[in-house]
Amino acid sequence: MADSSVEVVPSLHCLVARVSGEMAQSTVPLFRARFRQLIVPPARVIVLDLAGVSFCDSAGLNVLLAARRQAHALGAVLRLAGVPEQLQQTFRRTGTDQVLRLYDSVIDAETAPCG
Repeated sequence: MADSSVEVVPSLHCLVARVSGEMAQSTVPLFRARFRQLIVPPARVIVLDLAGVSFCDSAGLNVLLAARRQAHALGAVLRLAGVPEQLQQTFRRTGTDQVLRLYDSVIDAETAPCG
C-alpha cells in the first residue's frame, strides 16, 4: 500500500494528479479519500495521470467510476491520461472506456476542448 499514491502536479489549465501503484481492494480507501479531496469546486477539468498505475482490479475501476460521478455532479470533467495498455484492455472489456474519457498523454487531456 505504501507505494500507491496520488500527487498533484503543476498545471496551468486544470487540476492534474499523478496516480501510481496498485489500484486494488487494499488501496481503495487511499484513492477514494484522495479523489474526494481533489474533486471539489472550482476545479472544472481534472486529469488523472495513470501512467504509473501498475495494476487495477474491479475495486480500482469502481473508484475511478465514482470519481467520474463526483466530478460530473460538480459540473466538472474527469479525464484519464497515460493509461497503460493493460488497463486500457480492461476498460475495453468492461465497457468502462465508453464512460471514462481516455487520452494518450496529460498534455492531450489538458488541451482537449471541453464539451
